[in-house]
Amino acid sequence: MNIHILYEDNHLLMVEKPVNVPVQKDQSNDEDFLTILKEDIKIRYQKPGNVYLGLVHRLDRPVGGVMVFAKTSKAASRLSNSIRKNELNKTYLAVVRGVPAPAEEWVDFLWKDRRHNIVTVSSKNNSKAKKAVLDYQLIASDKGLSLVKINLHTGRPHQIRVQFASRGYPLYGDQKYGAKVNKPGQQIALWSHELRLIHPVRKEDISAVSFPPDQFPWSNWKALLTK
Repeated sequence: MNIHILYEDNHLLMVEKPVNVPVQKDQSNDEDFLTILKEDIKIRYQKPGNVYLGLVHRLDRPVGGVMVFAKTSKAASRLSNSIRKNELNKTYLAVVRGVPAPAEEWVDFLWKDRRHNIVTVSSKNNSKAKKAVLDYQLIASDKGLSLVKINLHTGRPHQIRVQFASRGYPLYGDQKYGAKVNKPGQQIALWSHELRLIHPVRKEDISAVSFPPDQFPWSNWKALLTK
């Protein structure tokens, strides 16, 4: 696999995750991104034995874009703490069906059915539901599809997919939450566009940016998605 490294030092590795690759080993037994990256580090730096690489956040298997990994246990602990304090700023790009309002903030309470791996909008009175917050900006629309930029304030499972679908704007290609309007085989149009964080050791602000591939439906807005 051709690994696209966006930033690397002794403490952090920021890379572009390919679509349809699981972040870590799952029931499919397919090659996972974490194992691929460990092997890459081992080869590049000629490290004997096992390589440490801390997984501090996740992306759904069909989603691509920026991820950050910790290269030391100290960095992993500090990054995990930053995530708990909502200090890791995540920006996504998505193509949704329909035309939402120009900009809004959405607050929902989401409940995950772990047995079936399905997330639904629930009542705040549900003790098992977790608060989910995002805001978005509508960038452009064309032929019933819209390109949106999303700032994720909480990192709930399937959050973006569920919050948009529950309001009638399912993501293009989402087979789980937009099955009525999406065709089998379509690739979900959700991309981890930018990560901004405080370096766990140097305490500096750093960021990494990734752009979706020049393929439909992203290609509808090629001029707006230039590197």
